[in-house]
Amino acid sequence: MRYRVVHRTEYVYDEPVTSCHNEAHLTPRTLPGQRVTFHAIDVEPTPATISRRDDYFGNPVVYFAVQASHPVLVVTARSEVEREADDGARHRQSTATWNAVAARTRAATSPDGIEARQFLFDSPMLSASPEIRAYALPSFPPERRLLEAVSDLTTRIHRDFTYEPGTTTVATPLARVLAQRSGVCQDFAHVAIACLRAMGLAARYVSGYLETVPPPGEERLVGADASHAWFSVWDPDVGWLDFDPTNDELALARHITTAWGRDYADVTPMKGIIFGGGASHTATVSVDVERVAG
Repeated sequence: MRYRVVHRTEYVYDEPVTSCHNEAHLTPRTLPGQRVTFHAIDVEPTPATISRRDDYFGNPVVYFAVQASHPVLVVTARSEVEREADDGARHRQSTATWNAVAARTRAATSPDGIEARQFLFDSPMLSASPEIRAYALPSFPPERRLLEAVSDLTTRIHRDFTYEPGTTTVATPLARVLAQRSGVCQDFAHVAIACLRAMGLAARYVSGYLETVPPPGEERLVGADASHAWFSVWDPDVGWLDFDPTNDELALARHITTAWGRDYADVTPMKGIIFGGGASHTATVSVDVERVAG
């Protein structure tokens, strides 16, 4: 399957910004089963400098600085990505119990295992509180297979939490999300990751895009898609396994990965500093994910 992704971000400031420095996680990763065939980022006004690098987690990052005065900043990322068909076969290869996986992860000494162990611990936006552990426990009876336990947790989050934009922001604490039982995909991924870490499992936050299929008979709305978030859990036997609690499904071929980290703070699509701009600004984000022939 081939996808064309257009991610447009517009900032409108109360007063002109004299200069800004920004970092963007808007470039899809090249992974087994995912190949980036085209990518470009356009910035208006034209930046004085732009560069690319990989961050600590291996995610592609674009840095740019605009040094001319501007009342509006527009960043448009265009990507074309090929995704291989995926029926979840690798997930089904996971046969170990969750408690055996937790013990093996703690003791892992292989390069992949040592890398996974960094995702066992609390991170800037997530902590394995007693309340989080209490929510997780029903999904993790002793000797239950990891795949069954994580699938059950994914289903429970989908059932118990209401997808309701506007009830949270990127800064909403996890405790509030857990208490109010509402939020967006970022929040649901955070809840799942904190639960998994509370049970001694390595889990990471994944940012990217999801192809949205319209209801039968209706046209797909251009720009109606949004950036998406899900999570991965580590199984020493088969590697990282992806789950999407927002949609209660495995994250497979319709999910396009841009970045992963400990939580949202590691993979913010756009962040930076500005000089000037007045007291406030408005940000408008639109994402279009389109399946293309080929």
